[in-house]
Amino acid sequence: MPNFEADYIVRLPGGSKSFAVEIHRGFPRNGAGGRPVLPQNRRQPGSNRRLATMGHVLPRWLKIAWTIWVLVWAPLYWQHYGAQNFLYFCDLGNLLVAWALWSESRLIFSWQAVGLLLFQTLFVVDLASAVLTGAHPIGGTEYMFDPSLPRFLRLLSLFHLAMPPLLLWAIWRLGYDERGWKYQTAMAWIVVPINYFWRPQYDVNWARGPFFREQHMIPGLAYLAIYLVVVPAMVYWPTHRVLRWWVKRTARSGSPAGS
Repeated sequence: MPNFEADYIVRLPGGSKSFAVEIHRGFPRNGAGGRPVLPQNRRQPGSNRRLATMGHVLPRWLKIAWTIWVLVWAPLYWQHYGAQNFLYFCDLGNLLVAWALWSESRLIFSWQAVGLLLFQTLFVVDLASAVLTGAHPIGGTEYMFDPSLPRFLRLLSLFHLAMPPLLLWAIWRLGYDERGWKYQTAMAWIVVPINYFWRPQYDVNWARGPFFREQHMIPGLAYLAIYLVVVPAMVYWPTHRVLRWWVKRTARSGSPAGS
């Protein structure tokens, strides 16, 4: 007679600690005392068990702190940079991450990670190089050293440093949603054409040319069409593959991702 075990774990919040209650029923074990054998279609990305969570996975203090910061950051950025600045993917990301924190949405975190991790990391590298050597090997952070901009405004841009670890930590906690790269691609197909036609002098999201410089090598609309194909293929899709690999790897090592 085979042993059976259910795949439900109920986590009950109890102060600073949590208590796990396992109810075993319904699936055969691998031998006496072995792990349960779950049907393949029941498995979640990064996990071999379903998690029924009572309470919240992400800390409330982080949700409140991020919300307060957004309420301070958004009006100041609007006043100094204008409305078009909120179409930068990094600035849209601040708003979407606030939503993701409160909803604990692995889809939104995955979506933003696909679109932001590479470019935010390049920002960090360029800024660190400028601080240490005075050189900008990539570009894009020169404004951080522009004395004509108020210092508090430049300090607000340090959110770029926090975003990559926050996204990776949230995915590590919640798991990775493989639809994220599709949502990011769809957003790019909507936002970048707007950037191309509306206030093109700002070259938001490089809609007119890379590194905030309008290109003149090919017709502008041809560049836009190439952008909308190449960036999803060469940035979003590879980032998606790396994140999927990373989540599966951390799941095998027993991390919380998707568990």
